[in-house]
Amino acid sequence: MSEGRGTTRPFEIFGAPFIDPDRLVKRLREAGLEGVRFRPLSFLPTFQKHAGRLCGGAQIHVTDRKKFKPFKTGAAVIKAVHDLCPGHFQWQKPPYEYERKKMPIDILAGTDRFRSDVEKGMPLHTMEEWWNEERSAFQKQVRRKYLLYR
Repeated sequence: MSEGRGTTRPFEIFGAPFIDPDRLVKRLREAGLEGVRFRPLSFLPTFQKHAGRLCGGAQIHVTDRKKFKPFKTGAAVIKAVHDLCPGHFQWQKPPYEYERKKMPIDILAGTDRFRSDVEKGMPLHTMEEWWNEERSAFQKQVRRKYLLYR
């Protein structure tokens, strides 16, 4: 997918030539994400991925910063495109930055479980449960000993 690089709205719009914008936005609305709205659109990047190719996708609008969950929103976008476009969706292959063997999404997510759960069709709320458990464990067991103040 393009993350909007090569347009006047990088990281605010996203899409790919194989995405139907209306179907994508309908699926994202069904995800029940708080603090964010999506607007279907088509765009034509001038450089980077898909340069010169018409991309269908969406524009993201954060409506409430306190309710907005960026990781969950990103996961919902990836899951929606994966589920709606099975013949086109592909995970980026290594190498990525300094790593030659691990899948880039596994590096970014910190585990291969995210990718595995998307591929298995795991519901977003179930995925969110495990990453909330992991965050809580990190905060209680690891983070606490590095805090200077209570």
